[in-house]
Amino acid sequence: MILRLEHWLRRLADAFNWVASASVMAMMLLTCADIVLRLFRRPIPGTYEMVGLLGAAFAAFSLAYTSYHRGHIAVDFLVQKLSPRGQTAVEAANSLVGAAFFALVARQCLIYGYRLQQFGEVSMTLQMPLHPFVYGIAAGCALLAAVLLLGALRAALELIPRPPQ
Repeated sequence: MILRLEHWLRRLADAFNWVASASVMAMMLLTCADIVLRLFRRPIPGTYEMVGLLGAAFAAFSLAYTSYHRGHIAVDFLVQKLSPRGQTAVEAANSLVGAAFFALVARQCLIYGYRLQQFGEVSMTLQMPLHPFVYGIAAGCALLAAVLLLGALRAALELIPRPPQ
């Protein structure tokens, strides 16, 4: 069951990472186009706004993929001094706390996105609705929470002693 869940989460994280990649590509193309068009005194209105929203999408949608592939920076010079079992316990606890935190962030983003949607909040220049971006951040944080929870579960299972065969 864990392997199936891991496979499903990895595929979902990969799909989210493609969205993050598309966001970076869109940011780059939009910025370059705006720079070129400024030479002809025709800047693209709302470029700064769109780049900010795409940056939020990039950050949120790349979290789970980066965490799954252990791409985050980790300072573990104290943990390295522990036994392998102690290191695994710290990893399980750290992942569990991280999962709880990002689940809470996802929940709060859903609440905030719903409020933005109710009140019809839009961006200042382009008048684009903001709630889809907040819901995207919620989705990225929820997927990260699931990946971290799976990591905590895997680490906890390593701590259970296996009977000799």
